[in-house]
Order: sequence, then C-alpha cells, then structure tokens
Amino acid sequence: MALRSSSSLPPLLFGLLSILLLYHTTTSLAIRVGIVIKPSPNLPVFREAPAFRNGDECGSEDQKHIHVAMTLDANYIRGTMAAVLSILQHSTCPENLSFYFLSAHSEANLFSAIKSTFPYLNFKIYRFDSNLVHGKISKSIRHALDQPLNYARIYLADIIPSNVGRVIYLDSDIVVVDDIAKLWDVDMEDKVVAAPEYCHANFTQYFTDAFWSDQEFSKTFHGRNPCYFNTGVMVMDVDKWRKGEYTQKVEEWMAVQKNKRIYHLGSLPPFLLVLAGNIKAVDHRWNQHGLGGDNFKGKCRNLHPGPISLLHWSGKGKPWLRLDSRKPCNVDHLWKPYDLYRSSKQSLEE
Repeated sequence: MALRSSSSLPPLLFGLLSILLLYHTTTSLAIRVGIVIKPSPNLPVFREAPAFRNGDECGSEDQKHIHVAMTLDANYIRGTMAAVLSILQHSTCPENLSFYFLSAHSEANLFSAIKSTFPYLNFKIYRFDSNLVHGKISKSIRHALDQPLNYARIYLADIIPSNVGRVIYLDSDIVVVDDIAKLWDVDMEDKVVAAPEYCHANFTQYFTDAFWSDQEFSKTFHGRNPCYFNTGVMVMDVDKWRKGEYTQKVEEWMAVQKNKRIYHLGSLPPFLLVLAGNIKAVDHRWNQHGLGGDNFKGKCRNLHPGPISLLHWSGKGKPWLRLDSRKPCNVDHLWKPYDLYRSSKQSLEE
C-alpha cells in the first residue's frame, strides 16, 4: 500500500495514519514478537521485530527472489533497523528477500544485532575494506559524506556474490511504504542503473566553476540529457556494472577531484558524471527524498504532493536524532512507527 502526500494535511494526521497502518499489519500478520537481550555494549538495544507471512505462495522456488543491499554502521543502525522492518512489513513475500549488508566495523556485533532483531531474516554481512578508498576521498561540505562507507555502493558489484545479477541499493535513512517488488520489477532495458531522476533540478550546481570552465570537463555530458538522481535508492544491474567496469569509471572522476576540485559533495557527483542522462527513470514515488533538510542545517521540509512508496531522510537531519531531541519535524512522525529502538527509559518502565 502506497501513501499519498499532501502538504495541506496536518502533521498529526500523517503520524496517525502511519501508526494505524503499522498496528493493523503487525496485529494481523505477525507471528512472533518479543524483547531480546542487548547484543553488544557498543550498540543500541532493539525490540525483536515481528515475523511477517504476507502471502500463501511465498517461499517457493517459483517465486522471484529480491536482493537488497544496504550499508551497516553503528551510528546509523537504528535507521537500518527501521528500514528493514518497513520493507518486510509491506512486502508481499518477505520470505523471498535477501539482504546484503556492507560494514566497515566488527561483523560479529553487528551480526548479533541484526539476528536478534530479525531472527527470520535472510542476510549476510560483508566487510567493506576502507583501504579501497584510502587517498581517494576528497573533503566535502559535510563530514558524514566523507566516511569511507559512504563510498561502498561504488564497489557493491564486486562485494556481493557473483551470481547476483540485480540488486536494489538503499540508504539507511529510508522507510518503504509499498511492496518493494514493484521497484524490483522495473524494466531496466539496457541501462545499468534505474532510479527516479529529476530533470527540473539545477544540475549545474553539483559541480564547481572549475569544472564548467574547463573545456574538456564540460564536454562530459555532450550527447546526454543529464538529470539529477539520488544514489540512495537505486536498482543496479550488477552484471552490466561489472562488465562495463563502472567502478573504475567512478574512481577516475574521484582521482580528478583530488587534483582539481570539481564538486563539493561526497560520492554523488562522480556517479552523476558517469551515469547522469543514461539511467532508467523510475517513478518519483520511489524516492521522496530531502526529508532530512539541507546538508548544513537540516531544516524541516514538507512532503511533495503525490503518491509515495519510499520516504528518504537524505540531508543532515535524521528522524531518530530529531525525535530524541524532542525537536522533530512533521515528517519524522512517519518514521517513528518503524523504530525498533528500545531506550533505557522503556526498559525501566517494563
């Protein structure tokens, strides 16, 4: 079930609709709910998620298998847990989902956290070697964008199993309110990446004057109609990515950036340089992005009108941080029903 946004609706109604949706689905479909012991002293405690059985024909070999990749970091794990719960809750066949988590930290503690929260989840954790981007990252406008794990999506095709031909990559600051199989089923034609693209955005702002004033650089987009797309939600044909050596193509632009500053953001601009104007466009409902506000102050933003299948808190402000500070934005109440975090206050009350 997809949501429909309207900037004229009061924030309380948004939150109420999400809570009712979660309550209805959980009470009717969940078969096991509980509280688990804290897996690591360095990680938050999470409630055990319900196990969803949403379709009678699920789990059979005849059903399509959907592969989802995400990064896994201690600082964002609360968002990851909420994202996974939302995907499972709204999937027709959650049993047919496989998750691939890329992590730069201790796999044991993170594995315990995921397994204890989602006992029935089909997942694997892969170590992302930060040395792959050592010396390749240039300082951007925000420290969080400079973390090595933010670049892991560039190497995704080389990390996940070679027999996986297609994967959905998702950031940790999202919730899905629709069946992710609809995104999986997109006809990619001959494209390497499918994602919502935004051709009305000011594309030139993603690159510096040094880029546009260089005759060789400015020729990069000749023959293409480059449009902005957000790399936090992508369907990737990883077979084509491997064969086309797209990892190397992105790295080449990162090397240029080290010598001559041609953009200000982190891993997004080199993706745009390689792929903008040559991706499969997906309905905008699959990335209602920018809910975290801008990259500097993270100011509140409203939803765009229209149907919504995925909410994305891209930008500086994260819903769990704003909720904890008791200074949430209206849209943060749409994230809260998926929050599995068990605070120390909750523990005392129980």
